[in-house]
Amino acid sequence: MSDAQQILAAQGATAAKWTWPRPWPVGPRNSDVAWAIAFLTPYIAVLVAFVVYPIAFALWLGRAPEAYGQLFNNPRYLLTVVNTLLLVGIGVNVTLFLAFLLSGFFMIPGRWIKGMLVIYMLPWALPALPANLSLHWMLIGYGGFVNSALEVLFGIDGPIWFDSYGLAMGANILAYMWKWMPFWTLVFMAGRMAISQDVYDAAAVDGATGLQRFTFVTFPLLANLYLIATLLFTLWTVGDFTTTYFVSSGAPALMTEVMATYSFRMTFDYGRVDLGLAAALSMLPVLLPLAILMIRRLQATEVQL
Repeated sequence: MSDAQQILAAQGATAAKWTWPRPWPVGPRNSDVAWAIAFLTPYIAVLVAFVVYPIAFALWLGRAPEAYGQLFNNPRYLLTVVNTLLLVGIGVNVTLFLAFLLSGFFMIPGRWIKGMLVIYMLPWALPALPANLSLHWMLIGYGGFVNSALEVLFGIDGPIWFDSYGLAMGANILAYMWKWMPFWTLVFMAGRMAISQDVYDAAAVDGATGLQRFTFVTFPLLANLYLIATLLFTLWTVGDFTTTYFVSSGAPALMTEVMATYSFRMTFDYGRVDLGLAAALSMLPVLLPLAILMIRRLQATEVQL
């Protein structure tokens, strides 16, 4: 056989071995991809329809610079910003600090402490609407439960809670703390349970007191959890609507409104959709850095205590 015939024979053998690829999605690997796409498609559609589109539409409606100029020149908007900062600054920090301390108390063995824990969790277990409405009617005035109890027990007349800015704002903050403190107590209890008892035993052998174990063992090990809880709780609190709307309803004279209720009233009560969306979007410079910081913190620590 000549060299040319050998080359032709080799090419023919190669061509005989060549098989065209099977059409997609035949085969186990392509079948998995098809199933993955089939399962992901409804979630992507819901995400686009109910998250991406509303946010994009809100950004488009609130794009006018004139609305922000009117908003920032409104004294009521500035008071709303102050109220939101008070709710965040006091409500978040005091709630988490007390929840952190109470988580240690509820870790003490004892049936009566476990029973108290069940009762303590009830405010968080209740739906927000009836809980806040109940607090509103308890403080409504002379006919409210609090003032009636003060008159019966001590023979004194209680204040008109929602006629004073300080009392009404304080009622909103206390109601918010009362609602969310049990949840964060439970979170910190879970964090404490993740700490090995050997660490506490070693500290006790070294002569550390209870306060020293709390200062140099418990808090450093839970510091990352405390920071993430602070960031997450701040994000929730900035957008909180139900507490202010149903406890004080903005009284007196809408002076205790927060950003969420202010945006709602401007949009639906006054028909100023542009100002309502501008008020809501004006918080993005605060919310976006907090969200990015929380995500980076979670990634850096791999969700460990």
